[in-house]
Parts: sequence; structure tokens; C-alpha cells
Amino acid sequence: MDISLFDYNLPEELIAQSPMQQRDECRLLVVDRENKQFLHRKFHDIIDYIGPNDVLVRNNTKVIPARLIGTKEATGGAVEVLLLKQLEGDEWECLVGNAHSVREGSVCVFGNGELKCVCTAVKPEGLRNMKFIYKGIFLEVLDMLGQMPLPPYIKQMCANKDDYQTVYAKIPGSAAAPTAGFHFTNELFEEIKAKGAKIIDVTLNIGLGTFRPVKVTDTKDHVMHSEVFEISEEAAEELNKAKAEGKRIIAVGTTSVRTLEANYQKYGKFVATREATSIFIEPGYEYKAVDALITNFHLPKSTLVMLVSAFMGRKFTLSVYEEAVKERYRFFSFGDAMFIYGKYDYSKNLED
Repeated sequence: MDISLFDYNLPEELIAQSPMQQRDECRLLVVDRENKQFLHRKFHDIIDYIGPNDVLVRNNTKVIPARLIGTKEATGGAVEVLLLKQLEGDEWECLVGNAHSVREGSVCVFGNGELKCVCTAVKPEGLRNMKFIYKGIFLEVLDMLGQMPLPPYIKQMCANKDDYQTVYAKIPGSAAAPTAGFHFTNELFEEIKAKGAKIIDVTLNIGLGTFRPVKVTDTKDHVMHSEVFEISEEAAEELNKAKAEGKRIIAVGTTSVRTLEANYQKYGKFVATREATSIFIEPGYEYKAVDALITNFHLPKSTLVMLVSAFMGRKFTLSVYEEAVKERYRFFSFGDAMFIYGKYDYSKNLED
């Protein structure tokens, strides 16, 4: 499909630059994909749409301060390194600014030399494999020297690093946050549990696959970078039980969607595993695992708009986005949210 089919007009002033002071006070666009209707609510009102037979699946990944600003040891020139994915031990796949000057064997230095990395492999699109050298515990050194990897459309650093984490972040390893989860508070989760709904954690460490822009004109030419996900034995058992009992599985965010769909698509059921996925969901894809979705508003022509379009139809998705723009919703990472529910005929997805 031509990526221009997933474009929409967004005034720059609607791009949220900071989080809400109270997480669950953001706006919520409730979307009935079956009847093609929507309502304007507050996020806390999501409690009205979650029942005792629902299973809420969230991505408990934790964002690491993955952005490092330093110098090249040989020349003293500035260098920026973004850690994307741990490969083995202290070797990471990284996105490097001005990557043409970072060749195999190049050494980058951060802080006063407390952290260094050596380029072990050159890859296309600014990617490099880097082996890190340090004393002590890596995540502690990174916490001291690294910055939170905020998206480029957010123009100022967060006052508090926790602003760019979900309240349930647990497993370190992501270069971006699962932002649909920002709107939840611990108190809201307690209310959801009190209604009898079950909450299940999975993990997908977010890297280039989620946030890399689409640079081709036809979606068939887009290559998703792989990201590692993990589903525990307990989570797989609970999810299979939910499917067997006809319970609704609600995914919190597109990374939870990709985890669940990749797993179910491969095995025909939920299986405990830790593996990589490069699943690319666009119109024509039939969802097997997820019944409802909580998500933010995504960048024009992005793979995430395509994923949502596959869930409720491209034309309807764009009409919902048009409504959100008209009503001055806040967009992207720190923006407002949607809850999409209802039955859907996937055989009509390409027509929609």
C-alpha cells in the first residue's frame, strides 16, 4: 500500500511536549469500531469499559537512559550513540549520529572515561554494533552518564526521568517507552482489579522496529527491525485460559499488540518464549490474539498508524484522527489516548 494513504494533517501545536500532571486525567477517545462511533471521555473513565471478564495485557519494559553524548577518542569529535538492543554480554546494537565517521575499531568515550565503547561491526542506516567497556555495574554507569531517549518531536528534557516511564515499568532494556501505558496510575489498576479484571505482564524491549520512520513509498518494501519479547509460562497459561473461556483480551499499547500477535500467529496459541519478532501489521492482517486496544495517537505515515488501521479500517482510522485534531486532542508520546473496542469483520479490512 502507498504510505500516503496513512497520512493526515496535524498542527504542530497539538504535539504534546510534557506529560499530564495527573496521568489518568488526559483525554480518552472511546471508539466503537463495530458501529463506527466515538465518545469523548477522560482516561480514568476507562474503568467504565473494563469488566470482570476482561484481561488487560501491558508491556512492563523499562526505558534505560540509552542516549549517550560523547567524543571519538581518536579525533575528539562529538558523537551520539543510542543503545537499541543488547546482543550478547556488553555488546549492543546502536544507532549512531554522523555514523559515517564511526568505523570498525573506532572508540567512543563518555563522561571522563567512565564509559567507552568500541565499534565491532558496521551496519547500514547508521547502525553499529558497539562493545562497552566500564567498571562496576553497566546500568548504574548508564544511569549516571546517559539521557532518557526522548523522541525528536519533544523539544525539552523531562524534569523527572520517571515521567518517561510507566508506573509498572520493571524489566530494563528499551530505547523508547510503551507510551499508551503512561495514562495508568497504581490506583487505577487497583480499581480495575477490584472489578474482577485480570492484569497480565509481557515484555517487549522497544527498539528501532517500533519507532523507525517508514522511508519507502510502498509498505511492501518496508523492513521491520526485530525486537525481543518475552512471555512467561504463567502469562501464556492465563492468556490461553482467557481465549478458551471467551474472555476479551485488551492490549495496552501497540508493543503489547505486537507481542501477542507475533506469539499467537507463530504458534496458534500463546506459548512461553523469549525470542525476536519483526512482525509488521498493516491493513489486510487479521488479528487473532487481541480483541480491544488502548493506544495513543501516532505519527502520520507510521507503522503504528498502519497497525491501528488494520484493527479498525484505514478510512475510519483517519476519520477518528480527523475528529481528534478538530477537538484539539494532544498527540504522540505525552498525548491523549484512544480505547478501541467492538467486533470487526476483517474480511472487509482492505475495503475499509
